[in-house]
Amino acid sequence: MIEFQYFEGCPNAAETLRNLEVLSEEGLFPKSDLKITNVRGLDRAEELRFQGSPTVLVDGIDVYTGKSPDGFNYTCRIYEMFGKRTGILPKEFLKESIERLRSGE
Repeated sequence: MIEFQYFEGCPNAAETLRNLEVLSEEGLFPKSDLKITNVRGLDRAEELRFQGSPTVLVDGIDVYTGKSPDGFNYTCRIYEMFGKRTGILPKEFLKESIERLRSGE
């Protein structure tokens, strides 16, 4: 399962979700494998070990860290991608990460 976690008002969530949806349309995974979770509040963030918005998990593993989340954050998430800081997970990064995690590497 691929889980997209976000909270309302995150300026980067929609584009990251679009990138996931395009990958599904391209056949990387069936749309039925995509779970979208709106994290509402600190209690839910702690319960889910939410890492910030947006977060993408593949079978419970964070695509960015390659680890099961520990602790929690209820903030907009910033990533270091290709020498730049961004809040959006690019399509190619998502594709490579999903393929790697699904293959068990």
